[in-house]
Amino acid sequence: MIHIDFCSEGQRYKPYWKTCVGAGRANEGLRAAFQRQLRQVQEQIGFRYLRFHGLLHDDMFVVRENESGEKIYNFQYIDELFDSMLEMQIRPFVELSFFPSCLKGGDATQFWWKANITPPETWDGWCALIDRLIRHWLQRYGEAEVRTWYFEVWNEPNLNSFWDGTRSQYFSLYAATAQTIKSIDPHLRVGGPATSNFVPDDRFDGETEDFTHHLTHKVDDLDSLNWHGVWIEAFLDHCAKHHLPLDFVSTHPYPTDFAFDQTGQMKGRTRNVDSTRQDMMWLKQTVQRSAYPNAEIHLTEWSSSPSARDCTHDYLQEAAYLVKCNLDGIGLADSLSFWAFTDVFEETGAGDSIFHGGFGLINYQGIVKPSFHAYRMLSRLGDTLLYRDEHAFFTKKERKLAALLYHYPLSSTVSMSPYPDRSRAQKELETGEAVTVSCTLTGLTPGAEILIETLDREHGWALPLWLDMGAPEPPTREETARLIEHANATDRRTVTADAQGTLTLQLSVCPWNVIGIYEQ
Repeated sequence: MIHIDFCSEGQRYKPYWKTCVGAGRANEGLRAAFQRQLRQVQEQIGFRYLRFHGLLHDDMFVVRENESGEKIYNFQYIDELFDSMLEMQIRPFVELSFFPSCLKGGDATQFWWKANITPPETWDGWCALIDRLIRHWLQRYGEAEVRTWYFEVWNEPNLNSFWDGTRSQYFSLYAATAQTIKSIDPHLRVGGPATSNFVPDDRFDGETEDFTHHLTHKVDDLDSLNWHGVWIEAFLDHCAKHHLPLDFVSTHPYPTDFAFDQTGQMKGRTRNVDSTRQDMMWLKQTVQRSAYPNAEIHLTEWSSSPSARDCTHDYLQEAAYLVKCNLDGIGLADSLSFWAFTDVFEETGAGDSIFHGGFGLINYQGIVKPSFHAYRMLSRLGDTLLYRDEHAFFTKKERKLAALLYHYPLSSTVSMSPYPDRSRAQKELETGEAVTVSCTLTGLTPGAEILIETLDREHGWALPLWLDMGAPEPPTREETARLIEHANATDRRTVTADAQGTLTLQLSVCPWNVIGIYEQ
């Protein structure tokens, strides 16, 4: 039996899971569905920053050349996007990418929308664009506002699918960009290298090619290896050697061994469920040992896998995994940015199904997934910790109780993995045994009403109902409305503290379930 005294002082911590969330690309943010879902996310979760690709892509029309070769700048699309975000109380975590066509150094592109990824011979045009853009933002939004933003240089330059250049060229891009930004306002925050994934110590982390070209041998026991973030140490050393500004370090610790193999296909391997926490510990220690020990740490992309076609993104298991990983990483980073909040997301084109394994917390039709509830329930926690163990997390929020119980039953063996179909994920739901959490809380407000909310197979998860409907593609308007209503309806009941402010609970937490306990 756990005893928790609500009158105890507790321990303050940072609910860093609300710092940032991701989205696909900037132009998608101009769509009605994207903005409608972002408003829903902000009303029920309330992230502080939003990060996305392609802010400088041609479909945002930021710069072009006229017939005389003169640069014509146009920031209207960016203004519309940023204005709408700020109106919804979410700030831009500015990823500076990709090259506009008039600045590109070659024809290599990424995604069907052809993001330009080849660096130019000189940075003159790029720096002129960055200079114009920063000055525009300062004029439009004010110095105090823009100083709260983050400016991240590029996305995953260690992968040749995102950067058709060398590591040295990326370091040069970072230097030119950071120095341009700081020359305008030294209080603006800039960082990088935004690299993808962690790799074993015996794998390539070299100068001219990305590490995915060197996966030539199989390692059976992945967790017997020491893992490290790609380019991180070299980037920190380079910045220190050349006296470059660095306000934050960013990387993407997806819990897989490699995002892609040498042919560009998903490897499908996983590490143990604690790999995210282990990577965060390595990164924090590495930054603390560097010349930038006070730099913030922002993990600007993260999910259970780096695949936009991983069916477990649509499943109940994802919610318990997200809760566990976020709680396990407290104190190790300033953000762990979930990728991404919506299935209005087109890196690999539109999904073939309404439930296609997309990254989103919400699917294209506006149906929330278990992952949405995970972040909504995390957002209800307070910032003062009273008690925690492997299944329970009790906090104070504005002098009221807020707690989560969760059960990820494979915690000692494996993490989520990219499943190409639903059969394995469905079978996994039957594994594991329920755990019982018994606790007595004292010091509550006498007669306080306590809401107990449960996310489980029958409540707050629409995919089983959709399958029972015959998996309509697409569902009718009436079917969609029914799915939305079912997805939003977690199981809820209320209990009451006694006249002395004491409450005794004995709750069975089934595998993959998440239970919220909130004082009303």
